[in-house]
Amino acid sequence: MNLEILLLLMILPPLAGAALNGILGRRLSQAAVSLIGCGASFLSMLFALLTAWVYSKSASQPAPFNYHYFTWIQAGTLRADYALYYDRLTLIMTVTVTVVAFLIHLYSRGYMEDEGGYYRFFTYLNLFLFMMLTLVTAANYPLMFVGWEGVGLCSYLLIGFYFLKKSASDAGKKAFIVTRIGDAGFTVGVALLFWTVHALDFKTVFARAAQLPPEFEGVMTAVGLLFFLGAVGKSAQLPLYVWLPDAMEGPTPVSALIHAATMVTAGVYLVARSSIIFAHGPFALEVVAFVGCLTAFFAATIALTQNDLKRMLAYSTISQLGYMFLGCGAGVFAAGIFHLMTHAFFKSLLFLAAGSVMHAMSGELDMRKMGGLRHKLKITHATFLAATIAISGVPLIGSGFFSKDEILAGAYEGPLGRPWLFWLGTFTAGLTAFYMFRALCMTFYGKSRVEPRAAHHLHESSYKMTGPLIVLAFFSVVAGWVSWPKAWNGTEAFDRYLDPVFAPATAALRNGSPEHALALSPGVLMGFSILAAALGIGIALWWYLKSTEIPEALAERFADSYRILIHKYYVDEFYNWLIIRPLRVVSEKFLWRVVDAGAIDNVTVNGTGEGTAEAGSVLRRIQSGNIPSYAAWVLLGAVLWLLYVFVANP
Repeated sequence: MNLEILLLLMILPPLAGAALNGILGRRLSQAAVSLIGCGASFLSMLFALLTAWVYSKSASQPAPFNYHYFTWIQAGTLRADYALYYDRLTLIMTVTVTVVAFLIHLYSRGYMEDEGGYYRFFTYLNLFLFMMLTLVTAANYPLMFVGWEGVGLCSYLLIGFYFLKKSASDAGKKAFIVTRIGDAGFTVGVALLFWTVHALDFKTVFARAAQLPPEFEGVMTAVGLLFFLGAVGKSAQLPLYVWLPDAMEGPTPVSALIHAATMVTAGVYLVARSSIIFAHGPFALEVVAFVGCLTAFFAATIALTQNDLKRMLAYSTISQLGYMFLGCGAGVFAAGIFHLMTHAFFKSLLFLAAGSVMHAMSGELDMRKMGGLRHKLKITHATFLAATIAISGVPLIGSGFFSKDEILAGAYEGPLGRPWLFWLGTFTAGLTAFYMFRALCMTFYGKSRVEPRAAHHLHESSYKMTGPLIVLAFFSVVAGWVSWPKAWNGTEAFDRYLDPVFAPATAALRNGSPEHALALSPGVLMGFSILAAALGIGIALWWYLKSTEIPEALAERFADSYRILIHKYYVDEFYNWLIIRPLRVVSEKFLWRVVDAGAIDNVTVNGTGEGTAEAGSVLRRIQSGNIPSYAAWVLLGAVLWLLYVFVANP
């Protein structure tokens, strides 16, 4: 089967599923809605795997596939086609997205079976999958922007799914508004790119960008920074990360879908796909690495003290996305994508396992009210443990170890690597291991702190929910094995596989960067990351299993620091004081009272109505029905006309 047909067969089933459930779902049974929603997701995954197989078998070194279906926009020299682009990067993204999305669809059957709006939920999930696939298969920036905005719309709909709950509707609006700030940067970046290279399709843009003379480095830097602004909003980096923790108001499968394989990874994909643009504006890449590393550390420190299980995982997502940007910013794009793939498996598993805990605890998410759950939730505990090992970087049995180690090595020895990036990233890895094992211990180990009303209903989730957990646990363990590290005499096969995609950018970066002698060997670098993870795990086990009084004592001893962390550095309060309150005052005192009520209502709306009424009252007196009165008006009119004629024509 031809690739152009396979690509459509991969993308269109979720759109068809969204249409069917959206139009007919209210009249269908839950089984029929599930069949349509999960079936569409399954077909998409099936054709994604088939497309990957056909593409890989087409040649020993298959070239990027670019197929034009029809012309979408034609205005002067601006042309945007509905065209799809498929290469090794697209292969990894589509397979990862569809596999994780299908498992989340399956999980949702059990999680949402007692919720209202069942058909609406699966409609949004299918539409979300369609938009993400559009984003990663688009052959030009305008079509990518359609998918980019589409996942933003779907995130708004899914985060605010419980729209009768004010906190949920507010969270949806917050996500929509904050990400729009980044989207404005992406839009301006696309316009500047078109003004510079006079094209927007990837093939032409990348070819022309690679041939630009050195004096265009400033323009490419500006384009890269604008693209990164879009990525900062969509992928929740400093300072636009504040929407992601509030996204926990949506159903747990939504959190898994948004945080693992779809929306938040769109920014990382944009930077990776535009690698040649960033390579010719290297300062933009340095900004990417700096912001990514700082965000990883910043979010990890907040996660240390969070007691809400899902919110802690949200800050973990922000931190892990920072690692992905750190890899891309250091010039090791393949390492960033590798972590994107492994993170998709273990983070979706963590959220779905948290949903299983929440399901068993009658909606409770406070880890201080848990403990000892491993006895009742054996499958959930085992899968959560697998994901915790993966994200903590435990060697061999955790996929996150392999991908995170590549990023840290790249942060030290990559084309734009810096030793301080490595050390801060390694310290953050230790924090990650600590807060994840803290969550594991508080939730599943130690003495039970479950309230009696919740303890009475404690039970393992149904096979509809535990089945996807087991599959994701398997991938969380083995996904990292595809790229054995060089420090262990491996070939880093994942990097070599993506080398044709990123080789031009990497070559440009190495040509522009002086070679620096490595003070530490790859084996020593890996040793430091393993040591950091071991310390984080060891301290967490010590504090939360053996000497449980230590955390409380430290919180009292360093009360001010603890208060800052527990309140998340007061960033939301600062934004409220700096932006929201002034806007609210301006809106209420000026825009509403002066402009809307004073000018628009009184002058335009009410004034027009009152003026019309006054004019009508005058004219009404003329139309009295009295013949002598009519005669007097006619005489008056004749006199005024004669006066006008004599005055105007003396």
